[in-house]
Amino acid sequence: METVISRADGREDGEEWTENYEELPGGAGISIILESTTEEGVGPRLHRHPYAETFVIRRGSATFTVGTDEVVAHAGQVLVVPAETPHRFRTGPDGYEAVHIHANDRFVTEWLE
Repeated sequence: METVISRADGREDGEEWTENYEELPGGAGISIILESTTEEGVGPRLHRHPYAETFVIRRGSATFTVGTDEVVAHAGQVLVVPAETPHRFRTGPDGYEAVHIHANDRFVTEWLE
């Protein structure tokens, strides 16, 4: 059986939105954040998770701080942040659209700033 999850605001496009999904149906074992923005310089403050987080970047770019490294990732790339690694990002000049995959069925976040 297939399960479809729609946007909470009812829109049928991918523009200007952020949606969090935990405890996905079918025993997926992951949680996801779907994010799309045209704003530059936005993103979460420094944090970490006890599991890996994978960013599948679909449009634009973001500058990520991953541990002590700074990485600019752009559309067409996948960035994996290992478990327990402090990270944050700021969206680039052309905005950002990505799927953030948390390797856990619920978000577990320790905010560091």
